[in-house]
Parts: sequence; structure tokens; C-alpha cells
Amino acid sequence: MSGQSITDRIAAAQHSMTGSAISKAVCKATTHEASAPKKKHLDYLMHCTNELNVNIPHLADTLFERTANQSWVVVFKALITTHHLMMYGNERFIQYLASRSTLFNLNNFVDKGALQGYDMSIYIRRYSRYLTERALSYRLVAADFTKMKRGTDGVMRSMSIEKLMKTLPIIQNQLDALLDFEASSNELTNGVINCAFTLLFKDSIRIFAAYNEGVINLLEKYFNMKKNQCKEALEIYKRFLIRMTKLSEFLKVAEQVGIDQVDIPDLSQTFRIGASRNLLHTRALPRNQMCCFAFSVVARGPQQSLRSSGTTSGFSGWQENERSLYSQQGGGR
Repeated sequence: MSGQSITDRIAAAQHSMTGSAISKAVCKATTHEASAPKKKHLDYLMHCTNELNVNIPHLADTLFERTANQSWVVVFKALITTHHLMMYGNERFIQYLASRSTLFNLNNFVDKGALQGYDMSIYIRRYSRYLTERALSYRLVAADFTKMKRGTDGVMRSMSIEKLMKTLPIIQNQLDALLDFEASSNELTNGVINCAFTLLFKDSIRIFAAYNEGVINLLEKYFNMKKNQCKEALEIYKRFLIRMTKLSEFLKVAEQVGIDQVDIPDLSQTFRIGASRNLLHTRALPRNQMCCFAFSVVARGPQQSLRSSGTTSGFSGWQENERSLYSQQGGGR
């Protein structure tokens, strides 16, 4: 019981008396102790998501109730527990979250009464927005980008042009919400925010892997596109490069806080978007060739850089580790 406040103990006792094992586990995973939720409680809740007789809405609603607490520690740990179950729990959990019109009401959350309360409240608001966007992405595509089959026969590589055009912006939005967490290494000062950052790091690599494969597919299909699709594809590609730069900064923080460099892929950026932008506005080519010629300039870059410089192959060792982790924790469907 060490690390639990009197309030935590009373709440746990109440749940014991009412026979709600799930509520008790949620309470213990989200104590006032400024450290990451304990693995045994997360494992129990993850196991619960795989039990057909467990009421998933009740589990989710219990976590939502904990986010109404005034303590930044409790709220942050409730978000972490929710994120953990989205990652490693049964798909029924994220399906339920995606079915809700709203998830968290934390846009104005501030803990003014605790040490680090104000600073941590900023990251709680950002974190909740990412989890909301994660659930929204699932609702829009009926799939979890972090668990998609990858490779040459994977989901993003085999997607049609029309579906790619709709799906890639959704991935972009989810990655944007994640990168908006924007914590520096100096701000990762306790076990709670460190745990959240680690989960975000794992998501970022998986999301970008799917994003990257979608862009490769886009390039491979480029010369079969209509002119208006060519222009849209080039805009998607430009935005991809911007997010690659932002992700590189995010991964630098991961390296600074001690995440194993083996787990951090090389995102070497060697593309030249400026040249393609100039070509788009040139009048030296017929209009029906402008976009194609412009895109071919940058297409040589990503094919080589994404496949050879580590952005694709750099994921391989990390993916093997993650597959092992998924199988151990019951995820990765």
C-alpha cells in the first residue's frame, strides 16, 4: 500500500466492499503516487479487456471518472492507463472509445495546488488531445495505424489511390497531435510524464512506419494518377517531409532521456522539396507534364532514402522487438 494516499486507500476499500475488481484495479493504477502505474495493475486491466464477460464501457467509464480528479498525478495516470489499454488491450476497448462522441473533458484542466501541477497540466491537456485523435482515427478508418500489417503486402502498400488520398491526411493528423506533446528532456522530470512519453515514442514509430509505407505507395502509383491527384499527392508528400523533420526532433528527446538508440530509427532527410516547388510553377513544360516532372525529381529521393537510408529498413529490428512485446502482452492483432 506504500505510495497510496488515504484517499486512495478509502477508494480501494470502497470498491472492495462493492465487489468491483475492475474499479479497484483502476483506482490502484491511478494513485496519487508520482510514479508510473504499476505493471501488475496494467496487466490485470489488459487481461480484463480480453474477457468476454467484462463490461468494456464500465472499464472505460471508470477511467474517465478518474480524469475528473483534481490531482494532476491521478489524471495523468488515468490517461496513461487508457493509452496502455489502447495499445495492448483487446480491440474492443479502442472500438468503444471510438464509438463515443467525446472522451476527455480536459481542455481547461489545471492543477494549481500541487508541486509541478501547472507544468504537468499543460502536458495532460496535450496528451488527452492525442488520445482523442487516436480514437478518432480508428473511427474514421476502422483500423489502428499502430497495429497495421506492414511490408510490401501490408495495408498501406496495397491501398488504392483513392483510399490513400483519404487515409494519409488522417495519419498526418494523428501524428501531428502526438508531436504536439512537445516535451523537452528537461521537462521529463518524473516517472509519470516519463511513462507517457515512452508510450508516445512507441506510437510515433509505429504511426510513422505506416505513414512512410503509404507515401512509398503514393510514389509508386504517382504516374498512374490524374493531374489533380498528382497535385494533391505532391502536397501530401510536402507535408510528409515537414512531419519527418518534426519527428526527428521528437526522437532526439527520446535519445536524450535514455531510450535505447537501437529502438530509434534513422530518419535521414535528403529530399529537396524546393526544387520541385520551383518546377511546379515553371512554364517550360506543358501543363499536363509540370506536376509529373516536378514530382519525379523528389520521387528519386524518397525511394532511395526511405528504403535504403533507414526510414524503412531502420524499422525492421524495432518491429521484431515490438512483435515480441505484442505476443507477450496479448496485443498485435
